[in-house]
Amino acid sequence: MRKNLLAALAAALLIFAFLITAALAETVHWTAIRDARIVPVNGPVIEKGTVLIRNGVIAAVGAKVDVPASAWIIEGNGLTVYPGLIDALSTWGLPQAAQAQPAAAARTAQPQQAQPQQQQQTRSWGPRDRPGTFSWVRAADQVQLSDARLGQARNAGFTTAVTFPRQGIVAGHGAVINLGGKTAGDMVVAPDAGLYLALRPSGYIGFPSTPMGVMAYFRQLWLDAAHYREALALYAADPVNIPRPAYDRALEGVLGAKRVLLPAADPVQMERMLQLAADLKTPAVLYGAVRGYEMAARLKQTGTPVILNVRWPARDRDADPEEEESFRELKIRDLAPTSPTALSQAGVKWAVSSEGLETPRAVLRALKQSIDRGLKREDALRALTLTAAEIYGVADRLGSIERGKIANLVLADGDLFNDSTRIRMVFIDGVRYLPEPEAPQAPGAAGRAPSLSEEEEQ
Repeated sequence: MRKNLLAALAAALLIFAFLITAALAETVHWTAIRDARIVPVNGPVIEKGTVLIRNGVIAAVGAKVDVPASAWIIEGNGLTVYPGLIDALSTWGLPQAAQAQPAAAARTAQPQQAQPQQQQQTRSWGPRDRPGTFSWVRAADQVQLSDARLGQARNAGFTTAVTFPRQGIVAGHGAVINLGGKTAGDMVVAPDAGLYLALRPSGYIGFPSTPMGVMAYFRQLWLDAAHYREALALYAADPVNIPRPAYDRALEGVLGAKRVLLPAADPVQMERMLQLAADLKTPAVLYGAVRGYEMAARLKQTGTPVILNVRWPARDRDADPEEEESFRELKIRDLAPTSPTALSQAGVKWAVSSEGLETPRAVLRALKQSIDRGLKREDALRALTLTAAEIYGVADRLGSIERGKIANLVLADGDLFNDSTRIRMVFIDGVRYLPEPEAPQAPGAAGRAPSLSEEEEQ
């Protein structure tokens, strides 16, 4: 009897293993881009090679790659394959009009009640009111697949964005997201990119009303968070005799920050932000830098990465042509496009944001200006791919064409920075997206759905 039971159990296990193996075999999807020029970024260019994708991940890349017979073949002759581009500071994928309620108002407001903007701006009397603070807000919880800007970004070769909420002065946590997927959850690569801080008071009236006051508030907020952490630890060690600290979502959000994003357009603000980051004892990434050519040495000395604003200064179109401009204005306008070169030569990690530009494609045109002023093309491409991934701690998944990385790729019919080059397709998580029409879309309109196979596209 016992032998029969053991035999039956063994047979059941064999059948179960067979079913699991069969199920796994059915879900394997192979795609091969062959005979293409490949720019992996982390290594030398492969003039004619193959990128093999298995279930959304790069399985192999090289001049000679064994391609399974079942693979979907993309003929890459005449095309160049790049890693998917990364916008290092964006709002792509987030609702643009939605505003969370300030901390002070949130305590008294009724859930789900929309209120006019003026009513949301409560008066702040001090740090205890948590003015303009939304440190509990997470971009990963707000991602919307229906954002019409995603299609425009893909058209320019962007496959990933580091996207941040923007309300108040402590805006919330950013997320690294892919710009396509079946669901909003599919888009999130990393939900904890950093905590976005701004110096311009918004979302409240009263304290703090100046940039220096805002920085003082940041320091107080971090001191409060440190005290809150100590109180939690004491309570955890002796919950019988130590009073339980009241839950504080604002401080919880501060304690959960891997890094902070701080604004620094020029050298003066950079020094203030470096001191602020030291006081907060939190790694910092500076953003919005325009005069990077004056900041490179100091950034290298402190090991601080920076997100460049590549909307290079230009004369106002409506300005009086007879009005003379100052030497300082002319100097900044002339030297701003040399910032990427200065940062690269100094060895500073720098990446790029599309903010303020009319289209995502304008990022490439702006960097082309820098290339014309001496920036190496490989440095420009690295800033848009691997360096951006390194800054946010996702270089093990994104930023280059390597085995084991997410299959985010761009296929172009020429050099990426040439005006005549066209993006022929992008891959996100191994799924192909073809360029969409550039005609304006209604807000919230869905982009073209991804295709899983050539047959589906037909």
